[in-house]
Amino acid sequence: MTDVLRTESEDQTVAAARRFAERLPPGALVLLTGDLGAGKTAFVRGLAAGLGIDPDDVSSPTFTLIQEYAGARVLRHVDLYRLQGAEADDLGLDELNEDGAVVAIEWAERLSAPPGGAIRVTIVDLGEDVREIRIHSDR
Repeated sequence: MTDVLRTESEDQTVAAARRFAERLPPGALVLLTGDLGAGKTAFVRGLAAGLGIDPDDVSSPTFTLIQEYAGARVLRHVDLYRLQGAEADDLGLDELNEDGAVVAIEWAERLSAPPGGAIRVTIVDLGEDVREIRIHSDR
């Protein structure tokens, strides 16, 4: 099943992700793809808000690779931008959601074998602040 959303501002992207996060089950794995500046981190801020976490705490974990945010639920935010193939695969990402945390992985296309059961979110920059957000789940 694929849902397609269109947002016209960063605030709308955050709000769409917040609504999406409110329905996520414990242990959900969200794989985010999109060009640089497409709005992946804004989407993660919305996920945080929907999980009862202060969205202002969310920043791109480009240099630390994994950030953990806690509130009503736990969100682990991963950024694979600086990694390639085997480096990304060797992080043990399949274990990050075993305790029920929601895991959001930016630049998920860098994984050579994405985990099964993940929800794929593709964000396409249509110019200005307009974004098309495609959410695909096999569930």
